[in-house]
Formats: sequence, C-alpha cells, structure tokens
Amino acid sequence: MTGEKDEKSEKTEDEKNARAEKAEKAAKTGAPTPGVIDCDVVIAGCGVAGLYCALNLPRALNVVLLSKEDVASCDSMLAQGGICVLHDPDDYEAFFEDTLRAGHYENRLESVDLMIRASRPIIDDLIKRGVRFARREDGSLDYTREGAHSRPRIVYHEDVTGEEITTHLLACVRELPNARILEHTCMTDIIEGFDASGRRVCRGMVALGPDGERLEIHADATVMATGGVGGLYAHSTNYPCLTGDGCRIAAEHGVLLEHMDYVQIHPTTLWTREPGRSFLISESARGEGAILLNGSGERFVDELQPRDVVSRAILDEMAREGSEHVWLSFERVPLETIEGHFTHILEHCLEEGYDIRREPIPVVPAQHYFMGGIHVDSDSETTLPHLFACGETCCNGVHGRNRLASNSLLESLVFAQRAADKIMRDRFEDDTAAQLAVAAKARSRFIAGSRAVTDVALLTGAE
Repeated sequence: MTGEKDEKSEKTEDEKNARAEKAEKAAKTGAPTPGVIDCDVVIAGCGVAGLYCALNLPRALNVVLLSKEDVASCDSMLAQGGICVLHDPDDYEAFFEDTLRAGHYENRLESVDLMIRASRPIIDDLIKRGVRFARREDGSLDYTREGAHSRPRIVYHEDVTGEEITTHLLACVRELPNARILEHTCMTDIIEGFDASGRRVCRGMVALGPDGERLEIHADATVMATGGVGGLYAHSTNYPCLTGDGCRIAAEHGVLLEHMDYVQIHPTTLWTREPGRSFLISESARGEGAILLNGSGERFVDELQPRDVVSRAILDEMAREGSEHVWLSFERVPLETIEGHFTHILEHCLEEGYDIRREPIPVVPAQHYFMGGIHVDSDSETTLPHLFACGETCCNGVHGRNRLASNSLLESLVFAQRAADKIMRDRFEDDTAAQLAVAAKARSRFIAGSRAVTDVALLTGAE
C-alpha cells in the first residue's frame, strides 16, 4: 500500500510540475496559460437563472457560462405550467398570502415582496425578448390558475412554458459579444482568495472540461446556478445530472446552507414501471378542471390544495387501496383546452397508450423541487463574499417549506437579476463618471423601459 501511495504522490507531483512548466512557457511567450481562463464573471448553470444573470450583466464584463451536460439538459426546459405574475395592483395581498400559505408561513417576507413587485417588469422583459405567452382574442395575456392560487395569475405558452422561456434566453445569450458557453463542463470546486482588506472571498471556480481537462476559471464574481437535487432520487421529474453540486461544494467551503430537508413532491407524474425521469403532468391540468380519482372512480381530495397536501392525500389513498397509483381524469376539461393548452401532455400520453380526451391516466407523486439550498441574501449573495447563488440551488426564502405552483421560474429570474445588479455595483463602485461614460458610449445596449435600473446600469449597457 505504501508503494502505491508513493507512486500516486509522485504522479501528482509530476502533473503539477508539468502544469508549472506550461505556465512558465506561456508567460514567456505572452500566450494564455493552458487550463486557465480569466474572466469577470463565471456562471455554473445554463437554466433560466444562469442565462438571465448573464443577460443582466454589463457588456463591459467578460462572462463565461458552464453547462454540466448540453444546454438542453436543464430543468428550466421542463417547466410546463407557466410563470406567475402580479395580475393587477389589487392582486398583491392575495398573491402574497397564497405564497405564504403554500409555504406554511416559513417564507422570508422580504423575498416574497421583492419577487411579487418585480414580476410584471420581468414578464414585460421576456415578451420583449420574444417569449410567446398565450393571448386572448383581444390580444391581452391569458391567465391560468394552478393549485393553491386564489385566482388565475399564471401566464404560459401551451404546456411547455419553461422551454419557451429558456430557448429565447439562450438565443439572447448566444448573441452577446461578451459571453461564451462551455458545454459538458462541470464545476468541481470553487477558488478562494482574499480582498484588499484581507477578507476571505471567492475568486472563481475549478471545472472539468469535456475531455477531462482541469480548468481553473478566475473571476471577480462567481455564480452557482446548478439546479436541484433530483438526480439523487430514484423517482424524480428532474434530469439525472442535477445532483446538488452547488450545495456540496458550498458546504465544503463553510458556506451556509439552509433547509436542506425541504424537498417538494409533485402530486401528479405519469405512472410507469420503466426506470428514468418521471414525466410531469402539469399542475395547471388540475387548475383547468382535471380531477383525481381512486380505483373505484371516486374523488378523494380537493385538487387545488397545495402540492404537499395533495401528494399526501394521494399516498394515503394508495396505501388504503394497496394500489401503485391513482387516476387523473380530464373529463371536466374542455376539449379545446386539452388540445390547445395541453398539447405536449396529450402527445406524450398517446405515446404511452393513454388518450386523456377519453380516459383517465395513472399518476403517482415523485420528487420535483428543492426549496432549500445555499443560503443567500436579497441580492443572491452567499455568506462567502463574491460568491452568488440563484435558481433552485439557492434558498432565498421565497418558497418557505413548500413552493407555490409556478413561482419557480419567476423567483429564479427575479433573483438572478438581483445577483447581476449586485455584481455590477461591486465592480463599478469605484469608477468615475468619466469612465462610466466611456463604457456607455462603447458598449451600451440598454433596452429602455425593460426594468427600473440604476444610472450605473444604464451607463454600462446592462439590459
């Protein structure tokens, strides 16, 4: 054993020396150091949180985004139901209360307030970027309702809202002259350093490239947008690659985590004996009138209660009957709604041998969403300065103990934008007005009216 250890130590030392030699040669020739990337901001994750953070950063900053798999393999692509928005000013109190009631009143009140107030500007910005939300005949936005909502306040695109939003954001990021995406590149660690005052801060991350090459990505600001934990479960609606990487790495560096046991089970996924990711049947199906039945064809629960309540009722009914699933019936949903709103659910169920227009489908609860994660403040910054987290990997307190349906996309976008704003303020706080004016003249691509911004944001060209 000693010989093996010595051999490994020698190999490691040889690799270090080889890297040092390459770095020395590169320094002499002026070429970049192999395996080292220098940028202003590095973002791990290409779901809506990572993409929207990049889009809201100034064009003066060099941004690198990492995708653990290909960019299509992120849970943002899978969101079916829609995205919440404050319907009108009179809806504020009801929206706030619905979010708190679903979260068992364990929500962080400031975060809920920030999310709701930012919701309409976020939706307006998505529309300007090309997202096609459903419209009524008069051209106004159509709103649907889901479980635990006291009124319709969810905008959507058919039953593939997440794919619609993520695809458009990805296209926008690909057009940025200051950003590049590295696919099949997995974050494995973060890099620590010290600022001018001697404070411990994050200085970037370590990653493995598609060919197994180790990359050191040095950055002034580091963002974890690595998604949830579904890949750790036998039955989940998540992609298998979502394994809580951000939380694990944060914990290894003493970064505070919060509510790691707050995992949401979705009541309705299509039951199957086949292994792999569970196919989600959107919450909005029940919002539009679909009902849950037991093996005797009887309703046994109010389908519009919060997800944890409905999931528990289903599991209890399965235990009482000794069954492997219950049934979801679309008999009360108009045919035009099934074929227009739930197009992809209809198609998938037909592939599995079920026609939701004529028969109920077997459904069962499965792991769906992670409410806990890396603790962040209202600007999405962690307890390690210059390290940010947004999306499902973080816990900003919006969701409490149980997420209100369709708040996930909204929360991710709002707090990704706030992370970008904080990164920008940190970076440009010492710059003079003259320097900012030069940056504005050279790089400004600001979309007027898309959101309330600081003068610094306008001058540096952030969208």
